[in-house]
Amino acid sequence: MVQLFKFLKNYIPFVILIVALLILQAICNLTLPAYTSDILDVGIEQYGIENAAAVELSDDTMSELELFMDDADTDFIMDSYHEEDGIWYLNDDADADKVSDTLELPMVMVSNLSSASEETVQEMVTSAMPEYASVLEDTPIYELGDVLGIDLEVSDNDGEVTVNLMPLVESMYESGMLDKSTLISMGDAVTEQFGDSSELFLSSAAISFVNSEYEKIGVDVNAIQRSYLYSAGGKMILMTVLMSAAAILAGLCASYVAAKNSQDLRGKLFKRVLSFGNTEIDQFSTASLITRSTNDIQQIQMTTMMVLRMVLYAPILAIGGIIRVVRFHTGLGWIIIVAACAITGLIIVLIFVAMPKFRIMQVKIDKVNLISREFLDGIPVIRAFGREKHEEERFDVASKDLMKTQMFTNRVMALMMPCMMFVMNGVNLLIIWFAAKGMDEGLLQVGDMVAFMTYALQIIMAFMMIEMLAIMLPRAGVSANRVQEIIDTEPSIKDKEDADSHEKEKYEGRVEFDHVTFYYPNAPEPALRDITFTAEPGQTTAIIGSTGCGKSTLINLLPRFYDVSEGEIKLDGTDIRDISQKTLRDQIGLAPQKGFLFSGTIESNIKYADDELTDEEMRLAAEISQSTAFIEDEADQYNSTVAQGGTNFSGGQRQRLSIARALAKGAPVLVFDDSFSALDYKTDLALRKALAEEHGESTVIIVAQRIATVLHADKIVVMNDGEVVGIGTHEELMQSCETYQEIARSQLSEQELAANGGVN
Repeated sequence: MVQLFKFLKNYIPFVILIVALLILQAICNLTLPAYTSDILDVGIEQYGIENAAAVELSDDTMSELELFMDDADTDFIMDSYHEEDGIWYLNDDADADKVSDTLELPMVMVSNLSSASEETVQEMVTSAMPEYASVLEDTPIYELGDVLGIDLEVSDNDGEVTVNLMPLVESMYESGMLDKSTLISMGDAVTEQFGDSSELFLSSAAISFVNSEYEKIGVDVNAIQRSYLYSAGGKMILMTVLMSAAAILAGLCASYVAAKNSQDLRGKLFKRVLSFGNTEIDQFSTASLITRSTNDIQQIQMTTMMVLRMVLYAPILAIGGIIRVVRFHTGLGWIIIVAACAITGLIIVLIFVAMPKFRIMQVKIDKVNLISREFLDGIPVIRAFGREKHEEERFDVASKDLMKTQMFTNRVMALMMPCMMFVMNGVNLLIIWFAAKGMDEGLLQVGDMVAFMTYALQIIMAFMMIEMLAIMLPRAGVSANRVQEIIDTEPSIKDKEDADSHEKEKYEGRVEFDHVTFYYPNAPEPALRDITFTAEPGQTTAIIGSTGCGKSTLINLLPRFYDVSEGEIKLDGTDIRDISQKTLRDQIGLAPQKGFLFSGTIESNIKYADDELTDEEMRLAAEISQSTAFIEDEADQYNSTVAQGGTNFSGGQRQRLSIARALAKGAPVLVFDDSFSALDYKTDLALRKALAEEHGESTVIIVAQRIATVLHADKIVVMNDGEVVGIGTHEELMQSCETYQEIARSQLSEQELAANGGVN
């Protein structure tokens, strides 16, 4: 998987931009639950009142609050408010948070004393005035004010009697019966009474007091609530828009990087394969190279996009969610830790179980591709021999083998989703269970629980993203290694640093094989042994021999499809290994044994070697190759469509177009590797005659198995079992070479042998 990330090193600026966008997206995403919590707790439960820093307070209320503040707090509050017409207004530049912290406890004390229960009144009065204890015990609560000479407000709400003790407290404070320290210590006692929940209790009670104060002085609480809800809702909409924009831009950038990376990899792979000799092609196999160029790179592209969108986003979201959860101080963080550990362990186990299978899977895809290509290419042979059933069974075996591997990995990965759902639902259950206890004890609010649950789910979702990618990353990692293996493979045939790279006009075309021996890779015996002969310009050199004697292998050494194991091949006296491959191949017009055509048109195929080839040169090449007749029979002639592989032409037509393509190149060396085999004798003769007339100065090398094709060659090289067993003209070989004589007797009648210099 490391290789997958190495591919991204050229796109670091884009990756940084994507990370920045993902951070913005995560910030917006993590902010939304906080707004939801605020809407529930502040906007609905607290009527939009955020804290105890009341915007307006009546003069009476301010006086009551001062009783429970020390001198420093009183001075601070007086500096934070200003009085107009009996109403104290919060200054615009006041520190609202500090004002709220200062006023919370005094507001709670005033609120409690303004609606004290009958028992509280009895206890307070008795403790403050013990001399009246016996009298007060027998005094009804409604007459207590008359006894004390104070106007006490007594309320009866559905049988629950409450008394406003603030007039009594003020009276006792003014008379010296209560001092500031006593009143402040009363507030401290209340704080201690509620313990850990005191902070939440004080805040809620103070806000409730502010709400009552607003109603008393005529402030529109509904307007405050609406304003807060609109503000919080507007911020949520803004965050959602920003989050969506960041997600869209990050997705676009990730898609671009993934597509561009795949394009670059495909280009590198294609360029590297083009530089391969036949050795490397044989090493990897055509089917595997196709799989690596298509399926593997597709896996890399898809996973790269997911990595940039999810693998990078998941830890950002998880870390941000954990930070948010820690700030809540709910004591439920252990639930997140347990869930994260469970998910991480699950991912690690699944990756280690499935990873080896992904490598095997790609190899088995190679196998399926190989059989598919053989089936498609060999349909005529399969049908001719009635082997459809055999091929179906062969493909079925490979397909089922791949299916079993895929089923194993899919089953392993399928375990993840139910496990993840179990963890997610378990987390929800634990949060609700323990949060309910916290709310019952006054440690949590409903909004806090909802926000915590949302953050917990976001953290789990982040791990789920990583888990989903655990399905893709191992396979993509295997694909990345397979692609890199091709890119890292150095071609066995390379140009020397000082290789000759002159244009083709420098060379006349004299080809010399000097004691050439060649071994195929890992072969114990040589395919060619001590081959020595020279092909001169202006002459036709023919190579003939039985099937498998090494003719095509010898020809493949000339353009350096393979390099010689021993000896040298020289072009105009220069070892071809001292000439750059491009320059060398510019000197050779090769018509291969298989007349392969590219999809396109007849014109594009003939002009394949040189796009600047004129139409006259193209028509001349077609005329020499005896292709003109069937080309002109086509409706669009040279613009006629050529199907993939030239399947809409016969074998002889494909060979002639392949020969025309080689001739159109205008190279000093023309090589025909058994290119006349599909031609009838008349066409063969006409083609060779035209070739001699138009390219008489070229070095012509013809590989053939038919005596008629090489009969009039200036030099015939006879091969047998990888060795040269005879060199000379037809007449000379008929006198001196037994192998050539056997070939001649097998193909020519006695009369033809006699007419062409038969054996003595």
